Amino acid sequence: MLSLLHFFVCTPHPEWPGHSYYSISPQVGSGQGTSYSVTGSGRITGVRVWEANNNYIYGFQLRYGYQWTDVTGREWGQMQEIELFDNEAIVQISGKYAHYIQSLVFTTNLGRSLYAGRPTGHSFNMYPNNEKAELRFISGRFHGAITSFGAHWGVVSEPYQAPRKYY
Repeated sequence: MLSLLHFFVCTPHPEWPGHSYYSISPQVGSGQGTSYSVTGSGRITGVRVWEANNNYIYGFQLRYGYQWTDVTGREWGQMQEIELFDNEAIVQISGKYAHYIQSLVFTTNLGRSLYAGRPTGHSFNMYPNNEKAELRFISGRFHGAITSFGAHWGVVSEPYQAPRKYY
């Protein structure tokens, strides 16, 4: 995971000077359990979050283009979902945590949000250091439910486009 993290954080696009388009929001939560990293290719086009009884966050899934990643954590409880429009991106993640991640709010550049969980505990707010960056992948730890959560921000070099159809 460290080499993947190093690639995303330390490898700038050839046309971009320096590393100013990449940033990390450090993990929040107790950090117990098995580590995870949810990554994909291209722009994130959807988010799913599982919460149980309006309480802990038990799992999530990201969609890159048309491809959903494997579920991280567990598909337990109620699923909340947001599908992003063309040129829409996740630009902020906030929520609450204690031992587990209690709630998550994913907010887009168009002002839409996905709310999941119960807003109790310590508050956190994550966003990129550069206004041109968006959510690229997430990481953290899982033990029964999600025990820690961090965000990794960067610039997508090409906007997401649907594949061409040939007749």
